[in-house]
Amino acid sequence: MKKIYILFGASFLLALSSCNKNFEKINTNPNGLNKVNPANLLAPALKKSVEYNMSRSQRLTNELMQVTVNMGDGDGKIFRYEIRANEADYLYNNLFTQLYNFRDIYNLAEKTESKSYMGVSLICQAWLYSILTDTYGDIPFSTSLLGRESNITPEFDSQEDIYKGLFLALDSANVYLKGAANIEGGSDPIYNGNTALWRKFGNSLYLRLLMRVSHKPSLDAPNQIKKMVETSPADYPLIANNSESAILRWTGSSPYVSPFATWRPGDWYTPKLASFFVDNLNEWSDPRIQKWATLYNGNYEGIPSGYPIGTNPIAKSTLLTSLMSEPLLGNILNYAEVQFILAEAAAKNWTANKLAKEYYETGIKNAIEMWGVTMPDYYLTGVHINWDNATSLDQQMALIHQQKYYSLFFTDLQSWFEFRRTGHPELPILSGHLNGGIMPARLNYPVYLQAANPENYKKAVSQQGPDNINTLVWWQKP
Repeated sequence: MKKIYILFGASFLLALSSCNKNFEKINTNPNGLNKVNPANLLAPALKKSVEYNMSRSQRLTNELMQVTVNMGDGDGKIFRYEIRANEADYLYNNLFTQLYNFRDIYNLAEKTESKSYMGVSLICQAWLYSILTDTYGDIPFSTSLLGRESNITPEFDSQEDIYKGLFLALDSANVYLKGAANIEGGSDPIYNGNTALWRKFGNSLYLRLLMRVSHKPSLDAPNQIKKMVETSPADYPLIANNSESAILRWTGSSPYVSPFATWRPGDWYTPKLASFFVDNLNEWSDPRIQKWATLYNGNYEGIPSGYPIGTNPIAKSTLLTSLMSEPLLGNILNYAEVQFILAEAAAKNWTANKLAKEYYETGIKNAIEMWGVTMPDYYLTGVHINWDNATSLDQQMALIHQQKYYSLFFTDLQSWFEFRRTGHPELPILSGHLNGGIMPARLNYPVYLQAANPENYKKAVSQQGPDNINTLVWWQKP
């Protein structure tokens, strides 16, 4: 196994370049890493990462994907597709900060030959880098964590190369964690130190990312999915039930208190629930609505996202304040999502070991049961839910992704990423949606990069396209 560098090791650099001069020197952190150990760093980094992602779910994803409507006609109303430039700073700055911590975990673990922490670190880095590149497109990657080594102006890697690196990282993590010793339970608020479950999470993340770039021939994703699911499943164990889902379950006891628990209730329920989100749950008699929504005059009712500017609709249902401390809002990647990914692969005939219908129905059942409620006996026979093998692929994709949308509730920006990839679920566009009614394709880069890293910023814009919300990232392009 080659020496891991930053995210996934020398294997990535060798894949992109034959040059590895001064490798040992540039990968030695001079700041006394031997004074701490991986167990000291992992839990805080995981907690912070989940907190930042939850914040963006509440502020960005819910508004863009018609879960909530932060009502009003002022500037910067995200539900209207109007995103201020400074919205970009929060995720970029905070996730890169945690990437430094996960990189340090790897370097520390490497010194003691702890493949367990090395594998966990690689998975966490791949997770955060994937969110960053899917949000912004091309980003600093191969030289992004060398600020302590005096490289404060990293180059921006192409998203294609970033994804190649993510796959190398997750392949390495899968090898490291095969039969690996458990890590300290107190250092791991997700799996309590169980490295076999971390390995399943890593491979499930791999599956998510393969599906995201599955139409790009250069990465051969369909064949890799087939290998993982059908040809060599024992070599790529996946999350196999709800209890194995990657969730940082908030306990309510310090330090694992949900970041929303300190909010004022009035701030929490200021955004109202969107009609699209509520109406589907009502139509399906979906029991999850009891866990998510307040009643308005005895009913669950939402506000149309994109309602006409200048009107003032009546405020109706909101997110329940019980969600402010809900353990499940720490979701990273759950079992239902894995099943919906497998359903899509089967529907596209990339795998043949199970029918798409079986994965689809298993995903629905577990997405509902994860919330502690029972799926009604009639649920799968509903006219807008029932699976028919005779329908077109597009109709099947619509079914899969409308259910996947609800399984991704408060999962960072994943439902926005999936909408950009698939166009599902079909969201109603009204006159109050700005940007020509076109869903933003990315966030702009933080404005300060134009001054802090001007040469590489200009190269990135030249390569990817104008730095605005309508420039498609690589995997969105035909």
